[in-house]
Amino acid sequence: MIIDKSKVKNIDIKKPLRLESGQTLDNFTIAYETYGTLNANKDNAILVFHALSGDQFATGTNPITGKDGWWVTAIGPNKAVDTNKYFIICANVLGGCMGTSGPTSINPKTNELYQNTFPLVTIRDMVNAHVLLLDHLQIEKTLCVLGGSMGGMQVLQFCSSNPGRTYSAIPIACTASHSAQNIAFNELSRQAIMADPEWSNGDYLKLNKNPRKGLSVARMAGHISYLSEEGLQEKFGRKLQKTGDFKFTFDADFQVESYLKYQGNAFVDRFDANSYLYLTRAMDYFDLYRENNGVLANAFKDTKIKFCIISFSTDWLYPTAESKKILIALNSIGADVSFVEIITNNGHDSFLLDEAEFLRSVKGFLDSAYEEFKASK
Repeated sequence: MIIDKSKVKNIDIKKPLRLESGQTLDNFTIAYETYGTLNANKDNAILVFHALSGDQFATGTNPITGKDGWWVTAIGPNKAVDTNKYFIICANVLGGCMGTSGPTSINPKTNELYQNTFPLVTIRDMVNAHVLLLDHLQIEKTLCVLGGSMGGMQVLQFCSSNPGRTYSAIPIACTASHSAQNIAFNELSRQAIMADPEWSNGDYLKLNKNPRKGLSVARMAGHISYLSEEGLQEKFGRKLQKTGDFKFTFDADFQVESYLKYQGNAFVDRFDANSYLYLTRAMDYFDLYRENNGVLANAFKDTKIKFCIISFSTDWLYPTAESKKILIALNSIGADVSFVEIITNNGHDSFLLDEAEFLRSVKGFLDSAYEEFKASK
């Protein structure tokens, strides 16, 4: 998917960005969207980080896909993240495929598609690009940074790297480092993409090809990890398709099979295969322990940020135990931190759904932080 820059809000950054890999992006694009109005004091700005399959279109209608934004349950007028009250900024990450520089972008040095020549990026690189966006918008300090999954990783990295740029933070359903299981799932997805003959060593767009089958399988594998056993059993169990009996073929006999195929097929129409490789690799490289000599608390030393950590009881991709490690690290340095585990059968994807207790928690924390932030200025 190649996005016409004229169709999305974006800025061109001419300032060189030194990446963790040692390479440099001399000029690049950040595609972003905003919701609500920035007030005169500039104290109502909230920076939202998206997850692996997300983009800058967090709410409303995505003008590229025509679908609802990925977080319409949380962001909007009178919702948990109230656009009548707050100014929300959401940007497509580096390596993404919705307008920010990535594999589907044009390399300004060659005037050709980057494809797999785009440099590998990390969560820190993504956050550094977001800081440049805040500078462009002339927002010195946000009220809050928040996000779930890969977005939660960006929240943690932002707070570690730029502690003076936000008053509060809500890392949701995330981890401070990818486990062996997380890396294994991502490698399975990457191998599915690269095994598709249409991938063509990453040059498929130049050859007018598309590794749809590989990307679809990758999405199916990933989607399983976003759900829970309880949720799958409750929704599908062993229900058969309308025939009510086995067909004795390898077609989808079970409703859950059909559901996964639908998810995979829908995904390939809106996402780029190479971007999937890049973003999953960035998640695998994320490790705040490694960055801080094995001591997670050192990542947040002397922080003044007010934290609210949120996890979900049936999330086995980033289980509550991972959130508690972050909680313990923050408690050990006397940080202002609260924690809530939402009881639900919806697994990791709960933060994207209409989970009433989760949304109340986000709203309550934000509204309280806003009053404190205004009073502190």
